[in-house]
Formats: sequence, structure tokens, C-alpha cells
Amino acid sequence: MKQVKLGSQGLMVSRLGLGCMGMSQWYGEPDDVESERTLHKAIELGVNFFDSAEAYGPFTNEVLIGKALKGFRDKAVIATKFGFDLQDGKIVGVNSRPEHIVDVVNASLKRLDTDYIDILYQHRLDPTIPIEEVIGVMGELVQAGKVKYLGLCEVGAFTIERAHRIHPLSVVQSEYSLWERNIELDVLPVLRKLGIGMVSFCPLGRGFLTGTVDRAEHYPASDFRAQDPRLQGENYDNNTMIASQIRALAKRQGVTASQLAIAWIIAQGDDIVPIPGTKRRKYLEENCAATSVQLSPEALRELALMTNQLPASGPRYNERMMAFVDR
Repeated sequence: MKQVKLGSQGLMVSRLGLGCMGMSQWYGEPDDVESERTLHKAIELGVNFFDSAEAYGPFTNEVLIGKALKGFRDKAVIATKFGFDLQDGKIVGVNSRPEHIVDVVNASLKRLDTDYIDILYQHRLDPTIPIEEVIGVMGELVQAGKVKYLGLCEVGAFTIERAHRIHPLSVVQSEYSLWERNIELDVLPVLRKLGIGMVSFCPLGRGFLTGTVDRAEHYPASDFRAQDPRLQGENYDNNTMIASQIRALAKRQGVTASQLAIAWIIAQGDDIVPIPGTKRRKYLEENCAATSVQLSPEALRELALMTNQLPASGPRYNERMMAFVDR
């Protein structure tokens, strides 16, 4: 699989990454055996970019990745994150105090069973700690050899510029897909001005764009989708209409809806890498095939018109989780 450069510090990753959160929580029951096989299949297919966090599980996702990739460490680019305040297995707030950052990184290294983290992200902005102080600590971890590259998640343009002045960022991670394009307004232009790469999570709209999700009330409370405003009431009905149009276009293009959605992101530039999440090999193989899909100019224009006229209905998080987003 083709590799692309993100940022100006030398980070190289596969054209498609793998979001690993759903292997451990929030999207049905975990299946560690199949997840490990999926991770191994990813390496076989040329995927080298794996996205985790201490909050996924919590903690268990890093353990899974560390075990599965132990024999492939030289082929893997592993990203993980700090920044949430976790108590009794639940997110109760944010925490980017300097001592907490160091503790989390040391614990992540043990769980991942590795000497270094390729990409360290602040998972969410902590408004009580200046971003300059946070990036200063992250930079010290780079100097210590525990981390190679730095990133931020779900932050606005002003925060990115402040952080990048302290230590170069290689990547910023945000939700970006056919129906979640708000970063195009200010975040993406700033990233390109500063030479920072973009990592797109939820490129398939948490499964909605592929037609594989149901109404929120059909999921147990432990499933993230039960709290997703876009799967509730009239939002679900409106969004179903958008998804059906995207699937119809995909059929005309001779690809699956997920391949169309991923190919659209890839077409936005080599400085953007999508990390669709899956714990099953069959979906991984389908997603990887999208890297070979060439969308025609007509298809790209149709998708742009479609999503501009029919933006997603409803916020992408509930009120509590939206409060953690710096935009």
C-alpha cells in the first residue's frame, strides 16, 4: 500500500490507517481473537498505522494492540492518546496536568509493550492547562525518546497555531467525512499553512454512510450508538435519506458505500489519512480496496453538491461529549 508523509518531521504512514477503538468498546461485544487476526491482516495488506488510546476499554485496547503487534513493531506506527480523566472505567472529565501526562505515557508504554510511542495525541483539550504547557511536556517526552511525533485531537485553529509554535505538530485528528466537513472552514486551511497532516476518524459516519446502523433506541446503553443524536428521531430519518443517496451513487460507480466514502477522503489530498475502524477482517479488506478507487471528477462534483445541500442532521455527540470539543 502507498505511504504518505504527514507533517514535516518525517512521519510516514500507510494511505489508510486502522481505528482500533471499536475492538475494545462502544460498538458491540469485543472479540479479541478476531481483532488480533484483523490487526495481523492489516499488516499483511500494507496498513501500518494503528490508532489507540488509554481511554479505549479503558486500557484494554492498548494491551490488545501491544500483544498483536509485538512481532511487527518495526512495521507498525502506533498512535495513542492521553487527556481524559478516567475513574472507575468512565470518562469523568479531562486531565492534562503535566504529571498526569507523564504517568499516562509511562503506563501506555507498558500496556503497548514497547519502548516508544510513534504518535502521542492530547485526546481532548484541557481548558485549565495552557496548551503551551501541555506541548512543552509532550516535547520533553520526544527528547527523552519515549515519543516520536506529536498530535492533537478535536482542536480549533487557534489552539493548533499556539501549540505548533512550542513544538512542531505532525498531525491533528478530527472527525471528517462526507457528512462531517466543518474542519474545511478553518482547521484544514491552518493545517496546510503550517504543514501539519490531518487524520480523519469516523470517515464512514460511524457506519451510517454504509447503511449498517439502526435507530439509537435499538442499541443497549453500553453502545455508543445509543447516545448518538444523529441516530435519534427525525435526525435518523433525515440522515437515512443522505446515506441512501450516497449508496446509490456508490452503486453507479461500482463500489461499496464505504469504499466511496473512503475514496472521497483520499481524493482530498495526500495530507489527509482516514482511519476507519473495524474489528473484522472482511471490512478491513473492503476498506483497503478503497485506496485503489479513482473517483471521476463528475462523481466528486456530485458528492460535493449532495453533501452541501444535505448536511448531516443533528450534532455528532451528545451535549456532554460535545463540551470536550475545542470548536
